[in-house]
Amino acid sequence: MKIAQVSPLIESVPPRLYGGTERVVAYLSDELVRQGHEVTLFASGDSRTRANLVSACRQALRLDADVRDHIPYHLMMMEHVKRLAPCFDILHFHTDLVHFPIFSGTGHATLTTLHGRQDLFELRNFYASFPDMPLVSISDAQRKPIPDANFADTVLHGLPPDLLPSTLRPCGDYLAFVGRISPEKGVDRAIEIARAVGMPLKIAAKVDRADEAYFREQIAPLLTSSGVKYIGEINEREKARFLGEAAALLFPIDWPEPFGLVMIEAMACATPVLAFDCGSVREVVDHRVTGWIVGCVEEAIGAVKATVQLDRKAVRRRFEQRFTARRMADDYIRQYRAIIAHRSRTNVIPMSRAQALRHGSEPRQMQPSA
Repeated sequence: MKIAQVSPLIESVPPRLYGGTERVVAYLSDELVRQGHEVTLFASGDSRTRANLVSACRQALRLDADVRDHIPYHLMMMEHVKRLAPCFDILHFHTDLVHFPIFSGTGHATLTTLHGRQDLFELRNFYASFPDMPLVSISDAQRKPIPDANFADTVLHGLPPDLLPSTLRPCGDYLAFVGRISPEKGVDRAIEIARAVGMPLKIAAKVDRADEAYFREQIAPLLTSSGVKYIGEINEREKARFLGEAAALLFPIDWPEPFGLVMIEAMACATPVLAFDCGSVREVVDHRVTGWIVGCVEEAIGAVKATVQLDRKAVRRRFEQRFTARRMADDYIRQYRAIIAHRSRTNVIPMSRAQALRHGSEPRQMQPSA
């Protein structure tokens, strides 16, 4: 199968440091290649992939000091994807909203994975305007605000099983927090929980520009507390040790989390998760097996001891059963085949291909950009 994976350009694929969507795109693309599919990845030029890379900009836009607006780069990439679209069996988008008006009605087989929260006012009627664009949610909880959207399936994220080795006997006696420092991620709750149970807390987190004031005014004063250590962003290699040596991961969110990749990263390391019951948490964490699900800070404080005593072998085993990149890729392949078959049954010829046929010049070979 010839598959195009179209990634956001904010981070590289995979990201050097923090970044969920681009990390999933990396794992999916590499696994599809491993299974023998012909995959082309549209992403930033500093991406690392087993797929054929078509670079849409020189490096991740977040790291390019000259870039102030990402929209022109994403639109240029979409134009490139559109020109090469006849070369693919399916186009798989991970780019939020920008591609919808470009590819709706063209007849190309497309699939869009929604990676972000969908409870925003602006999205209430958006997907109804594009009924021919099938969607995949990354949890059933993500669908709740838009139940009538054109969902093909829910596909939970997965990781390569050898990416993060399990640590069955951790040396560290600390609780871990990984993610962004923002109000909805609950790092202040994590600090409160760790203080109450008398355990050290290590925080490996990114601060976005939009959250700098929140970090400076609300969180930075809490970091002076004894036992609280702020590390900053960490890479994949550092993450394996950071999560693996932790007694448990704290995931005290206060928002409708669409998935929460760090939860399965912790499980891959055999580290149990203490999570608040929001968004996708109940679909990801198996209560009393891979972690503990709570409703408030007081419940979390009372559940720390039980969480850190969970069987780490069972945590890793459940990860291997539910959250590998192979399972994720297999789920997507089923959707690709169903969408391609539907397009064939409706006898829809993609617009660009139809134009090429009329002129006797159907594209024979794709010429990726440098």
